Amino acid sequence: MTEGAEPRAGEPPDDLTAVEAGMWQAFRNGGVYDLSSGDTVVDDPHGGHPWGPERTVRARVVCWLLLDGPPPLAGRVSSLKLVGVRISGVLDLAGGTVAPYVEMRDCRFERDVLLPEARFTTMRLVDCSVPRLEAARLQTEGDLHLPRCRFPGGIRLTDAQIGTDLLLNQAVVHRDRSGRSISADGMTVGQDLQAELLESHGELSLRTAQIGVSLSLRGALLDNPSARLALNAPQLTVERSLYLTPAGVGSQARSGMTPARGTRIQRFECRGGVRLDDGRFGDAVDLERARFTLTDDQELSLRRVQTPELRFLGERPARGRVTLSGARVVNLVDRADSWPGPGRLHMGGFAYETLVPRGPFSLAERLEWVAAASAEYTPEPYERLAAVLRAGGEDEDAREVLLAKQRRRRESLPVAAKLWGYAQDWTVAYGYRPGRAAVWMAVLWAGGSLAFAHTHHPPIKDGEHPAWNPSLFVLDLLLPVIDLGQVGFWQLRGGWQWLAAAFILLGWILATTVAAGATRTLRRL
Repeated sequence: MTEGAEPRAGEPPDDLTAVEAGMWQAFRNGGVYDLSSGDTVVDDPHGGHPWGPERTVRARVVCWLLLDGPPPLAGRVSSLKLVGVRISGVLDLAGGTVAPYVEMRDCRFERDVLLPEARFTTMRLVDCSVPRLEAARLQTEGDLHLPRCRFPGGIRLTDAQIGTDLLLNQAVVHRDRSGRSISADGMTVGQDLQAELLESHGELSLRTAQIGVSLSLRGALLDNPSARLALNAPQLTVERSLYLTPAGVGSQARSGMTPARGTRIQRFECRGGVRLDDGRFGDAVDLERARFTLTDDQELSLRRVQTPELRFLGERPARGRVTLSGARVVNLVDRADSWPGPGRLHMGGFAYETLVPRGPFSLAERLEWVAAASAEYTPEPYERLAAVLRAGGEDEDAREVLLAKQRRRRESLPVAAKLWGYAQDWTVAYGYRPGRAAVWMAVLWAGGSLAFAHTHHPPIKDGEHPAWNPSLFVLDLLLPVIDLGQVGFWQLRGGWQWLAAAFILLGWILATTVAAGATRTLRRL
């Protein structure tokens, strides 16, 4: 602009172009300034069709209107509402306070938009082409809307404070020089952050961000396969729910709603690692039909997450790891085919109170799920599952889980302890099937009685022995503590001595395993 006297209040500067003068008057009137041609191809702000001077305003004039604009016409409210306008130069509002309402639709910015430490009431950029948005520590009393915009150089919203809603629906954001698409560490949003059908090509960073209601990434594509993380959001706080779920596509689809039957849907898809460690979610973390494409070095990390409900209902990742170490949830809603296989699931210290399987999830599959969580034996996942099953009234299944725990533990023991473990398993199933000991005792008693009944054993001393009773004799051999007065009065020779010794040994084994099982049962009680 030329140097000279300031224009009178409400009068445009002398050096404004005709297009800028029209914008000036529309600002005072609070009306929409529309420079679109009506041709959808020509008016596409993301297309290659050039926009000439007839649709161009200087960024400096826009800044003048927003920071120190003329008063509104009588009975009107001044506001900047542009449609189909090309803004040349850098729109630099850093540190400024913008009182008027701002809404730009289908506009094309030739240079970056700089809003660090600026203050707005409400700002809406809808379907605009913006090389890069720099808005660290931005503050808005109302909304910040960026739907359907494209940002080839990324977005920076570090420590921004959004008064109500932040909308990024259908936006396309590419990485900046640091590899991030959206940098929003420390950001606070008063209500919802909606990024449905977002395309993020780079790392979406939300470290320590705070969302007042819900965070929706329904139908979003987070694409950063060559780096470690596509979503980096440790210590994220969401007062209600995080949605990594499908979104409806098309005119019938409604934002924030479950797609109606028959609506074409797009799943949430993440090509790269996800980090939600230490997150706090007031209602739920929903992974319904989510698709994670990971490399062997990447993971879906939910370490120490706390939420009332985790809906682990996505597709099973073909590679990579799922980590839930230290997480605490109340309801675990899951499917058998959503969990990864052995060596790719880590659940050390994972606490849940209720299992809500979606679809068939047999006990055998649940035991495979627990076994897959640790390459080496650890008792905690088995004990947690058993406690949850017992709390739900499924005592028999709980005993099967604890039996599986002992069998898994046995594989890590030395040979002697392993053999003793097999003996406990065969006899009383480590105390979880005590009736099996009675069956073994009955079988041995019947077999021994039948064997000793078909032969005569002379007494050691005549006249100092009870009447020969093979059943009582075998029972006296099998019961190591109780003396029935049968053993020690008869002469056993050859193989009969070895048979009697075998019955005594088997009796001691049965008694010891029963005692060990009873001790384990009492300890559980």
